[in-house]
Amino acid sequence: MSYNVTVFWEKNLDEVFVDNKYSRFHTWIFDGGIELAASSSPHVVPLPMSNASAVDPEEAFIASLSSCHMLWFLSIAAEKNYIVESYEDSAEGILGKNEDGKLAMTKVTLKPKVIFNSKTTLSREQVDELHHLAHEKCFIASSVKTKITIQQI
Repeated sequence: MSYNVTVFWEKNLDEVFVDNKYSRFHTWIFDGGIELAASSSPHVVPLPMSNASAVDPEEAFIASLSSCHMLWFLSIAAEKNYIVESYEDSAEGILGKNEDGKLAMTKVTLKPKVIFNSKTTLSREQVDELHHLAHEKCFIASSVKTKITIQQI
């Protein structure tokens, strides 16, 4: 399987560029046609060269892990006939130095809050097992070195 995304950036006419004060604002264009405003993080490249209202790669990385985990969790729950009414994750990523001393996303914590229907009664251990299985199946999580933890809310 192959997945494709187009990333497009263009220098503004009034920018010198070589002074390193150019806009990092760019566009992600997904194969389904959705376009998303993207930029460097204002924590990495200061405003106004970054755009705080756009998605930055660090946020996208966290969202990708969270989304993959959620999709597998929902699939496994459905397979077991557990009805999920809602799933919300306030995921957090920590940018720090890795063991090689390089800046890296060193830890991502998923904080899912799962609401099951009133006829689905599961113990905390059963929900933990669903999260464990989802983590094991998430190929995004399997693709990264980042430590990923799950804190049930």
